[in-house]
Amino acid sequence: MEEQQSPLKAAIQPGLTIGLVSLAITFIVYFIDSSMLISGWFGLIAIVIFFTLIIYFGRQYRSELGGFMDFGTAFQFSFIAIVISGLVGLVGQILLYQVIDPTLGQVLADQSVENTLAMMERFGAPADSMGAEQIEEMRQATLDGFTLGGQLKAFGIALVVYAIIALILGAILKKKDKSLEY
Repeated sequence: MEEQQSPLKAAIQPGLTIGLVSLAITFIVYFIDSSMLISGWFGLIAIVIFFTLIIYFGRQYRSELGGFMDFGTAFQFSFIAIVISGLVGLVGQILLYQVIDPTLGQVLADQSVENTLAMMERFGAPADSMGAEQIEEMRQATLDGFTLGGQLKAFGIALVVYAIIALILGAILKKKDKSLEY
């Protein structure tokens, strides 16, 4: 009888795979048009791919366990895979924003402020509703997110979000063996 992998061991390969897929998509988008990195569509597509891959690998792991997995195991698998994926993504983003293109953060911060102001105008807010000081604060806050400290802080906050996502995925991936109920 073959030994079953623990959720930790089973989550390493999927986490690395998802992280590398995420990085590949990020770098492809960067090379095509870096301003798309702050696009809502890019974020939405990335989330759909992310959830699809986690569910795919989770179901694969559940099959390895005999077709059934309790909530705790599903949560552990999901959380560990997401954290590993996040670490791979963090390393890749640090390389992108700090080594490959240190000016990218400034470009994206400027683009983000422009997008925000354009959206405000579309909703009927006057162009001068925000003062220059407020706009500069918004630009600086966005730019701070692209610094090394900002990226590490965002990853720390993301751990809480990862736990919530893993709870949702755990509920999706769990499957009880009904034959054991009496």
